[in-house]
Amino acid sequence: MSTGIFSGYFPYDLKKTCEVIQGHGFTTVQLDLHFKDIDVSDGQMTPDKCRTIRDSFRDHNLPVCCISGYTNIVHPDAGTRKERLARLKELIAHAQYLGTPYVISETGTFDTESDWVHHPKNKTEEGWDDCREVIRELSQYAYDHGAVFLLETYVNNVVGSVEETLRMFAEVDHPGLGLLMDPTNYFEAHNIDDMDKTLNHVFDALSDKIKIAHAKDVKRSGDDKGEKHSDIGDDSAAESHTFRGVGEIELPAPGLGELNYDLYFQRLTKKHPNIPMIIEHLDEADVPRAKKFIDGKMRANGC
Repeated sequence: MSTGIFSGYFPYDLKKTCEVIQGHGFTTVQLDLHFKDIDVSDGQMTPDKCRTIRDSFRDHNLPVCCISGYTNIVHPDAGTRKERLARLKELIAHAQYLGTPYVISETGTFDTESDWVHHPKNKTEEGWDDCREVIRELSQYAYDHGAVFLLETYVNNVVGSVEETLRMFAEVDHPGLGLLMDPTNYFEAHNIDDMDKTLNHVFDALSDKIKIAHAKDVKRSGDDKGEKHSDIGDDSAAESHTFRGVGEIELPAPGLGELNYDLYFQRLTKKHPNIPMIIEHLDEADVPRAKKFIDGKMRANGC
């Protein structure tokens, strides 16, 4: 396995971002289009800018393995949804110039204020059908542009459980669709005490869908049951980088929770021995500790 990290945790210009990540000993990145010196905001992406970004990371021995496209794909406001999907499609269309086919997003919520909290419509057939058609469209769009759209499930979103994930892949059986594996996203209050049983269920069901893997952690929340965010030293950071859980479950950096990483890596490496493992949910100061933890678990489990 190769160990990587989100480039968005390093809020610098392109060259410095590459240098800092390389200095930590990483060998790949999940790319966030967020640099101080290159405007790749909505409508500003070009193939040449993308090649510049790709080549800079490659020159630092950091091939891009996937691209962050996180957004609420089922936002209930039609105008907001249109804008968000347009940006996601822009990323998908330019993936071919960034060095990877994989573009990732969560499956969304019908809440208007947050991408991460539960909404009753998320678990209705009406909400399911709406989300499925968006995913079907994105999968075809990705396929048409030589890309693959990866779902990252999360318990509060439309697709949150193992069973819902299996159902979505059955109903959108498409070569333009894959799965981002993050087992922490399947834990809720009812199953976090059945750690190994839940992990084995995730892998028994979903191993053949996995393209990229994430490394964060999971534990029960303390007294704070609200939506939790962390200050990562970047006022313009994406919400997906500051989010740390909501309700009964907290999602800290790897090594700071209860995830059975030995079992996680043992199950993952059986079918995906060379998969990129991307560290997340931390700030820059915690990177050395988190990487040492992940590298140690990889070594211990022969990954």
